[in-house]
Amino acid sequence: MQQEVKAVNKILIAEDEASIANLLHPALEGADYRCVWAADGAAAADLLETEPFDLVLLDIMLPKADGYEVLEYCGTLDVPVIFLTAKGSLEDRVKGLRLGAEDYITKPFELMELLARAETVLRRCGRAGRGLSLPPDIEIDTASRAVKRAGQPVALTAKEYELLLLFVQNKNIALYRDRIYERVWDEEYLGDSRTVVLYIRRMRKKLGLERRLVAVYKVGYRLEV
Repeated sequence: MQQEVKAVNKILIAEDEASIANLLHPALEGADYRCVWAADGAAAADLLETEPFDLVLLDIMLPKADGYEVLEYCGTLDVPVIFLTAKGSLEDRVKGLRLGAEDYITKPFELMELLARAETVLRRCGRAGRGLSLPPDIEIDTASRAVKRAGQPVALTAKEYELLLLFVQNKNIALYRDRIYERVWDEEYLGDSRTVVLYIRRMRKKLGLERRLVAVYKVGYRLEV
């Protein structure tokens, strides 16, 4: 039987600070995105002209052509943009959104939040890929919320599915218990970690991740890939 070819979203990182680009690139690649880096606005425009992208993470203060100029070019190509910038005043945020950016994130930022916002923008703009995978044998269809292990369906509860998705999108990153709870349960964390521990234990057992989804002392959990 022919296997379905899964779509992989391609993201352009338009950022002149190499340290930030080097932080973003492995995090996005770990979440199953393809990434290309442009260190200035002119290079970003050249890449947009020659390659298809599903999303641009765009700094405003770029050399050669600033982020507003690149945003205008993205608009002609119908490519969604998230501003990722140190310009954090209310006036700057309002300007960026009014000019057409889908979202506006100020530096410093948390990788987990950026990944969540990128996923939201891609989904809202109809560009989200259907499939995620966790080698060697776990497949996730994000459209149907179906999970398979070695080709066989695995019945996960809604919270177990959200936990799996969170860890797969943050591979090799230690996630704090409070942030896990707030992301999955969408409630304020009040210090009781038993709910998180119980659901992770059950999800881990169903998917055979006991040795890969490890506890991090005094922090939370990390999915090792």
